[in-house]
Amino acid sequence: MFLAVARPSPTAGKETTMPVMSVARFERFFRLAASLDVDKSDIKRYQDFVNQKIYDLMLIAQGTAKANGRDIILPRDIPVTKGLQESVHAFRELDQELDLAPLLEQVLILPPLDRGLAEETLDGLPQLVGGLSLALARTFKIIDPALKNPNTQAWEQAFEIFNLLL
Repeated sequence: MFLAVARPSPTAGKETTMPVMSVARFERFFRLAASLDVDKSDIKRYQDFVNQKIYDLMLIAQGTAKANGRDIILPRDIPVTKGLQESVHAFRELDQELDLAPLLEQVLILPPLDRGLAEETLDGLPQLVGGLSLALARTFKIIDPALKNPNTQAWEQAFEIFNLLL
């Protein structure tokens, strides 16, 4: 049996700030993922990106669940493309070294939905956020291979690309 909103996000509806230790892991992730130097000033943009993309994916997943006559969103309802799936797999390998999944669960603010999330959907969200994060980091390098520290323009360009595709 699946639970409708089995465990709400501890940060639902709240602004989140990362503890200093988490900031260091966030910075290390971007260094390992794409040789980028990000800092505390990038955290808000990153959190906005992650939460907007998860919201976008959950809106589509909600429609799929509804079309299939279900009150809950299953993992298969989430529209994960081949590229995003590959990024999730690559994130899993990187996460073995960094142990970021618990941090990503703190960053995520679940959007209000008409459908609940199955336990397995909730369990998979940190990995999905990790895949989106890895794809974001690599997108910066596609935009500008020489980029070391993403500025506002680079963040805006990356957001536009993801908005176009997800």
